[in-house]
Amino acid sequence: MQRAQVVGLSWPLPDGLDAATLEQRLFPPSPATGPVPHLAPDWSTVHHELKRKGVTLFLLWQEYKATTPEGFQYSWFCQAYRAWASKLSLVMRQSHRAGEKLFVDYAGQSIPIVNGQTGEVQEAALLIAVLGASSSTSVEATWTQSLPDWIASHVRTFAALGGVPDIVVPDNLKAAVTRAHRYEPELNRTYADYVTLKVM
Repeated sequence: MQRAQVVGLSWPLPDGLDAATLEQRLFPPSPATGPVPHLAPDWSTVHHELKRKGVTLFLLWQEYKATTPEGFQYSWFCQAYRAWASKLSLVMRQSHRAGEKLFVDYAGQSIPIVNGQTGEVQEAALLIAVLGASSSTSVEATWTQSLPDWIASHVRTFAALGGVPDIVVPDNLKAAVTRAHRYEPELNRTYADYVTLKVM
């Protein structure tokens, strides 16, 4: 009866209204749920923004919803972006021998450490070391990115991994690299000596 009232039907039904037409008026088909082209964000812009420090899909979706209130919900946004990104061509494929390379670098963002007694918050650097072949990962927080912390983190990383790789591949951070260069960077002497001694 409620459906009949909504569509303006009353009893007796109008002459010539057959069962199929009545059903269509009472139960109209659901509107299409596929993406509407003018509501979809520019995925190449989303992809580019994700490369920036601290930017997440959730943050980009919030910005999208602020400018397009009738736009799609977060789950659709993530699913559609991943479908778009999966069609991008891969630019490089790397293969690694087991134990050959260990990639080391500090994470882009520091993490807050809260003193349980005083409540004081101090930022800590996060060192990440990943073996190329197995993706076995070691993560450690240190108070600084200075050379002593950098070397000490390597000592603990090698101990955690149970050995040393053939090659350690650091990024161009100051504790490891004195002079940055695309092909021939100049390593800090202490770090170079330590890594060479450990690998030999």
